[in-house]
Amino acid sequence: MHIFLETERLTLRRFTAGDVDNLVGLDGDPDVMRYLTGGKPTSFEDIRDDFLPAFLSYYDRFDGYGFWAVIEKATGEFLGWFHFCPQASDAPDDVELGYRLRKSAWGKGYGSEGSRALIDKGFTEFGVRRVYAQTMAVNIGSRRVMEKCGLRFVKTFHLDWPDPIPGTEHGEVEYAITREEWAAR
Repeated sequence: MHIFLETERLTLRRFTAGDVDNLVGLDGDPDVMRYLTGGKPTSFEDIRDDFLPAFLSYYDRFDGYGFWAVIEKATGEFLGWFHFCPQASDAPDDVELGYRLRKSAWGKGYGSEGSRALIDKGFTEFGVRRVYAQTMAVNIGSRRVMEKCGLRFVKTFHLDWPDPIPGTEHGEVEYAITREEWAAR
């Protein structure tokens, strides 16, 4: 098992081919997928053939960036994932933070704990200039995580979704923190 980082309660490790069922379980929960697909689960085939191979490909292409499986240290339970990587349209030092956690992990501070650790690692070890995260404006839980890990509201924007879900009419929001803001905390 390749461990990327550890916090007090969490281990973030590389995904493996054996994580298909973990991801199917995560994406099969309508509450987890509410603000992503309107609650529709991701198929086993899509996870096996598209999502997991994409996760695995990051490790060869980017040093320090990618998708990380979240394991609760106390139980060894798979809780979800974090991603920390620039998007195709971003500068390499402008990094997106994302997370998806099982409902059983909500409200325990795991989202902000893992996010803070990734932000710290990005600024101290990988020369990141700015970290940002985006979510639907109506996703209050995710917005709270962003605020708790030091990101500040930047903007609201609207995307043209081919199959909009309830809440998309309120737009998306972006939160961010720069290296200078992080250092001043």
